[in-house]
Amino acid sequence: MGITNLRDRKREQNRIATVRAAWTLFIERGYDHVTVSDICLAADIAPRTFHRYFAGKEDVVAEPVRQMTTIVTEYVTGAAAGLSDREVLREAMVLVARYVVEHRDLLIALRTVAQQSTHLKASQTVVRTETEPDIAALLDARHPDGEPGQWRRRLLVGCTTAAFRVWYEDFLRGDLPDPMAHLAEVLDAAGT
Repeated sequence: MGITNLRDRKREQNRIATVRAAWTLFIERGYDHVTVSDICLAADIAPRTFHRYFAGKEDVVAEPVRQMTTIVTEYVTGAAAGLSDREVLREAMVLVARYVVEHRDLLIALRTVAQQSTHLKASQTVVRTETEPDIAALLDARHPDGEPGQWRRRLLVGCTTAAFRVWYEDFLRGDLPDPMAHLAEVLDAAGT
């Protein structure tokens, strides 16, 4: 078991090193001027190793979104049974906001990289709308008795993530004196 844990840690370290190398190159040269070979060279890995973690370089740009989505899904999955769906989602958004605050400079740089690229779609570097049904399903799973209101959960997830996106744009656009207080204000205004 120790070998497996060591192997898993090594893989995660390689993945993180690959992401950092790619982000550095994207920021320095622009997304369109970086190849997978460039990333592999900078990360000191083989192309085969790169493709073990990512289908292509666009997946590396989406890594913060994957991390934010993971924060939400792990929190929702592990949240205490006594919390309401609203409380669970709100706390999940607080945790994601802390990640965003901690990685603000990187997220701004990556958003700029995405906007300047002719090959990237306007890449959302925030919890994506296509993950909302999955989050709603995780909330549904918290109610094994089949409590009605599944559409209400989908609506709650949609409103909460939309409110978070408003906060996210406000946060990346300028200096908020207290980003977490602003998040609370935005979530309150959305009724979430």
